[in-house]
Amino acid sequence: MKSRKVYGYSIDEQLVTVFGLVMGATILVCFFLNNVLLGFAYRQHKERVLEDAYSAISRAESDNSFESEKFNEELRLICDRYSLDVLVINPDSSTVKYIGADPVLLKLTLWKHMFGDSRNKDDGEQILKATDKYEILISKDVKNGRDYIDIWGVLESGNLFVMRTPLESIRDSAEIANKLLAIVGIIAIIISGVIITIVAKRVSRPILELTNISERMARLDFEAKYDMGGARELEALGDNMNMLSKTLKTTISELKSANLELERDNERKTQIDEMRKEFLSNVSHELKTPIALIQGYAEGLSDGIADDPESIKYYCDVISDEARRMNNLVSKLLTLNQLEFSNESVCLERFDIVEMIRGIVNSSSILLKQKEISLSFPYNEPIYVWGDTFMTEEVIGNYISNAINHCEYDKKIDIAIDQTEGKVRVTVFNTGQRIPEDSIHRIWEKFYKVDKARTRSYGGSGIGLSIVAAVCKSLGQDYGVTNFEDGVAFWFELDS
Repeated sequence: MKSRKVYGYSIDEQLVTVFGLVMGATILVCFFLNNVLLGFAYRQHKERVLEDAYSAISRAESDNSFESEKFNEELRLICDRYSLDVLVINPDSSTVKYIGADPVLLKLTLWKHMFGDSRNKDDGEQILKATDKYEILISKDVKNGRDYIDIWGVLESGNLFVMRTPLESIRDSAEIANKLLAIVGIIAIIISGVIITIVAKRVSRPILELTNISERMARLDFEAKYDMGGARELEALGDNMNMLSKTLKTTISELKSANLELERDNERKTQIDEMRKEFLSNVSHELKTPIALIQGYAEGLSDGIADDPESIKYYCDVISDEARRMNNLVSKLLTLNQLEFSNESVCLERFDIVEMIRGIVNSSSILLKQKEISLSFPYNEPIYVWGDTFMTEEVIGNYISNAINHCEYDKKIDIAIDQTEGKVRVTVFNTGQRIPEDSIHRIWEKFYKVDKARTRSYGGSGIGLSIVAAVCKSLGQDYGVTNFEDGVAFWFELDS
């Protein structure tokens, strides 16, 4: 048995796997962005905040609003919002304005940036941006270990300033975001995994159904039909599969019918060939004896074997009998050939079967007297049937002739007509020997003879009952034979 091919992953498995990989990759990318790009973006943002604060202070000094309450409130809002510490001092180190941290610490930070080379120090400081008015750098507070972004420089008024904002908050935010992202990601993967599994199964179910239908079609089973609906494309594919299944079923059925008909034609051809061979053999056998007798007696007459008139008459009678037997055989063969192979349609007409039987009986009266046979046919009223008169007369004539030739014992022949609903059965019974059981079904074959010696004695050819069978088949009627204790009854039926 051929093993079934094993295929790869199913559609729903692939969808779930791909979705899981995409979700995992997305979360990893988010982790990467939080840990790498978020810090850089946040630092850029802090630089812009420091530059914006510097610009605000510069504008306030230019328009003499630096000491106004409105500017102080605006600057405080900026500092509170972005966690800025601001210090402005004059050249003699007096504090002009500060917000946030201890001004002393801010002054120390300012002196450190002014008088130290931060790029060559080992405390982690790094200059980010430097102009002729200010400098932005990353610094580290050694005391508390915190990182800051600082901006310091000189204003248009000659005052010195320094502003700083811590960097640790972004790290804390990134850690919190990563933890939240991990929790949310896991929950999202679980929920989305369940949803995608359900959706994938709903999507793959029609495809699996179509796969099963295609497998059944591959095994020439076209009874399965797709009726699950689904997406427009799947529904259209299902309709096409159903149409394909119907077309294949019809085509294969037609091919099987054609193949069966071809086989039957071949069988019929073989049977016809066999029948032809058998027919030629039987005809040759049947004609061989009378031809030999005719030839022998004719040569005898030619050689003058018979001198007296009686011998010559005897020789001539034998030749005449054998010629008559040959003529009878040829006549029956022609009749049988016409019945079996003629393309002419049956001519059905309504006629009186009683009148036909009585006419055949009358024509056989001399032969009945010679053989001292009593024939009973107690019917005078007409009985009408549907049939072909020529064919029906052939059947009745062969039955009566067969009964006369095989009549023994009491030497009685009874012809009966039985009427049933829609049918008329004609039965011809004769007293005599029963037909052997092994010959019952063969007596309808051409040239078959139960008792060949006896058949030869009355000139039988073994074709009469074959004519009966051919006629009844042409008329589409039943026929048969029944054995009784004292004789045999042959019958056939016609429509009434």
